[in-house]
Amino acid sequence: MVQIITDSSSDLPKELLDRYNITVVPLTVRIDEKEYLEGVNLDPEQFYEKMFASDQLPKTSQPSPSVFAGVFEELKDKGELLCLTISSGLSGTYQSACMAKDLTEANVEVFDTLGGSLAHGILILKAAALAEQGLERAAILKKLHEWREDMKILILLDTLENVVKGGRLSKFQGSIAKVLNIKVILEGIKGEIEVIEKIRGQKKFLKRSVEMIGERRSDFSDTIFGITHTGNVEDAEYMKREIQSLYNPKEVIIHYMGATMGTYAGKNGMIVSFI
Repeated sequence: MVQIITDSSSDLPKELLDRYNITVVPLTVRIDEKEYLEGVNLDPEQFYEKMFASDQLPKTSQPSPSVFAGVFEELKDKGELLCLTISSGLSGTYQSACMAKDLTEANVEVFDTLGGSLAHGILILKAAALAEQGLERAAILKKLHEWREDMKILILLDTLENVVKGGRLSKFQGSIAKVLNIKVILEGIKGEIEVIEKIRGQKKFLKRSVEMIGERRSDFSDTIFGITHTGNVEDAEYMKREIQSLYNPKEVIIHYMGATMGTYAGKNGMIVSFI
């Protein structure tokens, strides 16, 4: 059976990782001069507690090629390996895994999901389900390319505070947005992120986010949704109820957003992904 490997930025709940026996390679997270391994000695709740208490943004770094190579070596006798990574446009993890491929004799292919958080995670779940059915890696990769083209990602920013801290927006622009209660909706498109709407007020913001989903697809009967959040469980549950009521999808998964995306999403941020 094809062995599925990924990095910790996929934001999949542990029970799903265990269910499909998915191997996770952790990213490194640096907060206030201390380093942690995501999902090993730093869980999402701890991450947000530390991030919100700090004046500086956390920094994440991809696993080294040698770390990936070590994992590939450990699994090489179990058959074909397939490593799915966070978008190469968001992290150097894909490049690191590709370099690792040349450091080992393991039979491994590396796939760039062009997504982050549960957009990345849903592709992993779909690949793992096919592997469980006994499909060969080439057939799984063919389906992954099709699904990646159909992937939709909406990034819902309640505050621009972390975007300002990260130097991607001036303090003046950030303060104006705060005073006017402006929320921002971005869309992930083939590994790139674009601002698509700015909305005043929380209720309008959430309502418009739900409407946008319906503008991107008409049939959701076979669609898996992933909603990740930075601690605002109530907002995530609201989105789930609205999505289930209006679109009747196959499944909706809710989980914490990891450090890679959560660093810039900030307080009350959410990412809604569907494939």
